[in-house]
Amino acid sequence: MIEEYIINFFHSYAYQPTMVYIAVVLLMLGSSFGLPLPEELTLLTSGFMAFIGLHPDLFPPPSPDAPVVNVHVLAVVSFFAVFGSDFIVYSIGRTFGSRFLESRFMSRFLNEKRRKQIERWTTKYGHWAAGIFRFMPGVRFPGHVACGAVGIKAWKFMAVDGSAAAVSVPTQIYLVAFYGKEIIAVLQPVKFVAFGVAFVFVVYLVVKHFRDSRREKRLSQMETGKQ
Repeated sequence: MIEEYIINFFHSYAYQPTMVYIAVVLLMLGSSFGLPLPEELTLLTSGFMAFIGLHPDLFPPPSPDAPVVNVHVLAVVSFFAVFGSDFIVYSIGRTFGSRFLESRFMSRFLNEKRRKQIERWTTKYGHWAAGIFRFMPGVRFPGHVACGAVGIKAWKFMAVDGSAAAVSVPTQIYLVAFYGKEIIAVLQPVKFVAFGVAFVFVVYLVVKHFRDSRREKRLSQMETGKQ
């Protein structure tokens, strides 16, 4: 049964905290660089593992002294993973400038309409645009690159983006960790089926992304060979 399988999956990793923290950092880094894996999905699923750790009566640990995902540690790790990843992306834009925005790599994330939209926002809102991009998964990566490329000062980017992340990241984790039982009750009986469908969809997007990238690379190599 899919519900039981997913519960067991999260149950097993809830008692492997180091692996969960490392996975959060890597997934957040990938998400900041445009990986089609919603940041929110990582936060909510890791928060659910913290919920399991807070309820050993409902989800017995494999041993009495088994380490567990700590909700407070998870919140701190997730915040710095998100904020650090955003700043790396900003730094790339600051280092390479507008030519990186116009590169072939960025063309995968920016069409003409989206490019003009990002330019309008960075021009109109300045450093405040960093906070807008933080809450927009579709333009988060190119938006943060643009913040660096247009010369927004690092301390202003850090202040705005850091404040936005400090509000949104821990909130999602604590909400699921402390109210997971109520959330599960409300979502019963379709909660895990819906999540399973969402998980499969995300995997499909990731596979499609890399498959399309490889196809474009092969076509580029073929065109180069004909020249």
